[in-house]
Amino acid sequence: MSQARQAPHLTVEQEPYLIVRSLATQYASGFRMPEHAHPWRQLLYAISGAMTVYAGRWSWMIPPGKAVFVPAGCRHSIRMWGEVAMRSLYLPATLEAPAECFVLSVTPLLRELILRVIECPALDSRVPEHVRLAAVLLDEIACAPVTPLSLPVPADPRAAAVAHHVLAGPADDDSLHDLGRLHGAGRRTLERLFRAETGMSFGIWRQQARLLHSISALAEGKPVTEASLDAGYASVSAYIAAFKRTFGCTPGKL
Repeated sequence: MSQARQAPHLTVEQEPYLIVRSLATQYASGFRMPEHAHPWRQLLYAISGAMTVYAGRWSWMIPPGKAVFVPAGCRHSIRMWGEVAMRSLYLPATLEAPAECFVLSVTPLLRELILRVIECPALDSRVPEHVRLAAVLLDEIACAPVTPLSLPVPADPRAAAVAHHVLAGPADDDSLHDLGRLHGAGRRTLERLFRAETGMSFGIWRQQARLLHSISALAEGKPVTEASLDAGYASVSAYIAAFKRTFGCTPGKL
């Protein structure tokens, strides 16, 4: 067996030589990982199930086939949807890599690279094969397509209250006027706040929230029709069209 395929025993003294660490874990549906941070950059990938990663005012939905990149020092928490088989890679903060959270599509090559690295406790810079593997891995991460699976919450307390109201009941169809009356702000004020603080109109923001919510329902095994109703769509065909337009695939492909 070649040295590249062996799993060398790595001690604390070898820490400076580690290029990439790896971790494979399983979680039950509904499990919540408390807020925490890592000194290393992290790539989170779910082989099965889906995850929602929360960091500050932002959240990212990660269905199967997607991964989220978390920068070093970023405080985040995770919620599991369905039975989640998580595969995590940790990259030193000293290595060149993206500096912000983002969701990427895991290409077939990137998937195999992640699984190959998972077979090792870590990649060691003293092993030439490990160095080459890490270089290809970072190249694939850098060129992987980024997907729109993030959802910011406005910073303004009134707009944030409206956002959390929608997130708590995505199927509700309250107008922005009614939501504003409930949370102490006018419709025009809320529309301005959503555009300024999320980059989206309230209507687009709510559609994104509904679609992301539906991913969690699909990950828990609900049929497409039920997922669309849970997300507030009266028409399954309209839901499928919106889903494909936003994520580039139909909900049945998840």
